[in-house]
Amino acid sequence: MPRRQIRVTGAAEAPLRAALGALRARLDVPGAFPAAVLAEAEAAAKAPRLPARDATDIPFFTVDPPGSTDLDQALHLAHRPDGGYRVHYAIADVAAFVTPGGALDAEAHRRVLTLYFPDARVPLHPPVLSEGAASLLPGRPVPALLWRIDLDAYGRRVATDVERALVRSRARLDYAEVQEQIDTGTAEEPVALLRDIGILRERLEAERGGISLNVPEQEITASDHDRTYTLEYRAPRPADGWNAQISLLTGMAAADLMTAAGTGILRTLPTAPSGAVARLRHSAKALGIDWPHHVSYAALIRALDPRDTRHAAFLQDCTTLLRGAGYTVFDGGKLPDPAVHAAVADAYTHCTAPLRRLVDRYAGELCLAAAAGREPPEWVRTALPALPDEMAAGTRRAGTVERECVDLVEAALLQDHVGEVFDAYVIDVHDRDPAIGTVHLEDPAVVARVEGGTHPLPLGERLRVRLTQADPGRAKALFAPA
Repeated sequence: MPRRQIRVTGAAEAPLRAALGALRARLDVPGAFPAAVLAEAEAAAKAPRLPARDATDIPFFTVDPPGSTDLDQALHLAHRPDGGYRVHYAIADVAAFVTPGGALDAEAHRRVLTLYFPDARVPLHPPVLSEGAASLLPGRPVPALLWRIDLDAYGRRVATDVERALVRSRARLDYAEVQEQIDTGTAEEPVALLRDIGILRERLEAERGGISLNVPEQEITASDHDRTYTLEYRAPRPADGWNAQISLLTGMAAADLMTAAGTGILRTLPTAPSGAVARLRHSAKALGIDWPHHVSYAALIRALDPRDTRHAAFLQDCTTLLRGAGYTVFDGGKLPDPAVHAAVADAYTHCTAPLRRLVDRYAGELCLAAAAGREPPEWVRTALPALPDEMAAGTRRAGTVERECVDLVEAALLQDHVGEVFDAYVIDVHDRDPAIGTVHLEDPAVVARVEGGTHPLPLGERLRVRLTQADPGRAKALFAPA
């Protein structure tokens, strides 16, 4: 599911970048890889464990942000001769490079996730693997987990298989290229079918009550000469959502394989409490978003336009409903409760990003075993019980990084405007002290704390607020009623 994404560009020595560097040090973010890990990665890159099947004849392509080199997934889409569609989805085979119990494996368990900062990322695996030998970069054979998922004419899954295979991507595309090719009618069939299958899967998602949040990306641009910053949203394209549907499809197929086999690890999310949805209704009102009581949350989300700043802000706020997600291990055929992911509205697991997420390597092995009708490897069974706690700790760290980065970005944006008055909406009020709450500025699109007033804040209404502090790395943005 989506995270709030923020990028920073501009002056290399800008104050925001310095504050981000200090943040990494304060949070004890992993730094350089130990020498033993790098040596093991170098050796593995030269001599991976190769699969028996050669599937390099399938013309795969990848879809990722511009400049990406840690490519977890490649796909090929086609019509089936008897009707419907065939999805070939190749996932980087990290287990072909990582030896269980080795230095590389231990370091991955220490890091758990790739961490994303606005100006940099801290990878799960050494770049020689994550951006080199294990990445599905075009033009060379790479070991992969090859999924074959057959769909009927309505996009419903009718057959699933997964095996190890050698694959070769033919093209590295970004979302803008895919969108342009599809919009102009110049896309070859495997790319053009991304729209057709994506739309069918989105319809099925709506039917089952699932929700995909099209969360915009915020970009902060630093001026090279006057230490000022500008903020803008970059809305996701339809192609982003269609591509995400292929990943969701695979995650649901993987969950079904594991549940049928009786052993696995699921990504679960309980239904959001009614109070959380009620709070979002107040937020919608404050942002001028019409949400009739007869319209469900899922239906409202699908009607929003992430290019609209108010809608973009609301979509950012909606990510609060994803709190409580976790990983649940099951064995002996006894499924957890809940066994579904409330936002997906189905059983689901993470298995499509093993270069960036530890759990996906294990989910992939469990699916391979289930598809072949055999028991999972012992190294998988041994590690499985501890994985939920490991992933929870890594997710908490990633969440802290995200929150701290948001605070830094907003403080950087506003640091030269302390004392100025802004138009805002009150989108949340503290339960114990109604004079404390949260406001969303009309311009720029900042969400921040407001306090210091003597009267209860008017939830869902406009309020003039004065910026009282903003200093990246020292003081987050804070407002008071004007």
